[in-house]
Amino acid sequence: MTNKNSWKIKLLYDGECPLCLREVNFLQKRDGDRGLIAFVDIADDNYKPEDNGDISFETAMGRIHALLPDGTIIKNLEVFRRTYAILGLGWVYAATQWPVIGFFADKLYGIWADWRLRLTGRPDLAVISEERQQRLQTNSKMSGRCRLGN
Repeated sequence: MTNKNSWKIKLLYDGECPLCLREVNFLQKRDGDRGLIAFVDIADDNYKPEDNGDISFETAMGRIHALLPDGTIIKNLEVFRRTYAILGLGWVYAATQWPVIGFFADKLYGIWADWRLRLTGRPDLAVISEERQQRLQTNSKMSGRCRLGN
């Protein structure tokens, strides 16, 4: 049994991104039952920024973010460096800490993050955010009513 408070990093990920899910599934398998990583799906309608370093849905969708137990927020490739190191796989991202390689790796990640939605066949962030907002408003109105019939 894992202790929910034993996590070493809280990883915010987009559960509607097929490539992100592939990575998360890999990390979950590597974590096993240790509970070193707390996985938080920002695409879930129940995502609450106040429980996750006040990182808004839009901000989290733009670049990968994670929180450390002390409340420190990290983002971009540093999330992967830390996550893999916690799982004992730090060597995978070790070269990205070297000056020249790190510079280019950070730039490449920025390009990937900017194009991620389009490359995975999804609408842009403004459309996704608007659809989410409408869905949350509808759900909020529905939860305040007693539905009869159907």
